[in-house]
Amino acid sequence: MYKVMIVEDDPTVCRGLCGTIRWGELRCQVAGEARNGEEGLELAEKISPDIIITDVKMPKMDGVEMIRELRRAGCQAKIIILTAYGDFGYAQNAIRLGVSDYLLKPLKDGAIEEAVLAITRKDRPAPERDAVQSIPVLTDFDPQKHFKAKYVEEALEFIRRRYREDINIGMVAAYLELSEGYLSRILKRETGYSFTEYLTNYRISRAMEYLRDCRLKVYEAAELTGYQDTAYFSSQFKKIVGMSPSEYQNRCR
Repeated sequence: MYKVMIVEDDPTVCRGLCGTIRWGELRCQVAGEARNGEEGLELAEKISPDIIITDVKMPKMDGVEMIRELRRAGCQAKIIILTAYGDFGYAQNAIRLGVSDYLLKPLKDGAIEEAVLAITRKDRPAPERDAVQSIPVLTDFDPQKHFKAKYVEEALEFIRRRYREDINIGMVAAYLELSEGYLSRILKRETGYSFTEYLTNYRISRAMEYLRDCRLKVYEAAELTGYQDTAYFSSQFKKIVGMSPSEYQNRCR
């Protein structure tokens, strides 16, 4: 997991960054928060973050000066800066110090996630050409496919948001105010999968993403995708992918 440090003097923004982003799905965890550049310097020395997300204009020490001091101290963390449009001059100074990305406030939905993913993808070694060809894919299942039928799409969105929980078709039917039988029929008709089949395939597709980060253990990938029993997770994974999770992860290496 990547350790993330957040440096932001606005408590509301800081709470939003910590609480609304699904850090676990990004293979990250928030390891610490600071309210200004001085606190950020001290905290970075203690926790050695992999990624720093920092505001630019802050009291005591601004983000640019903090970055400058961190680089002088040998800190190699990837840095994302947050800046208001009128402060772009600060952002330009920070870019010269080797930041990975800058985002304009107010932040758009998904902006942080995209910036973090860009960093973590670059951080992974490029696989060999032959290895890429030998890594299994789910050819008959597209977890991002959308459907025109309103209730089907809403049911699948429910799965995408809560697949790590112990959900069942009854919960989804109640949420959509439909009968279980009707929801079961339209899901099968539109997607070709029963609710349980779709949920299992979606979980396994996400597990495949997690396992491609070779620092994660199989049991961690299982937990992140809603399986508390690693043995059961492994059997479901092998049934769908054709190999065990550990074999799949070795292929990805």
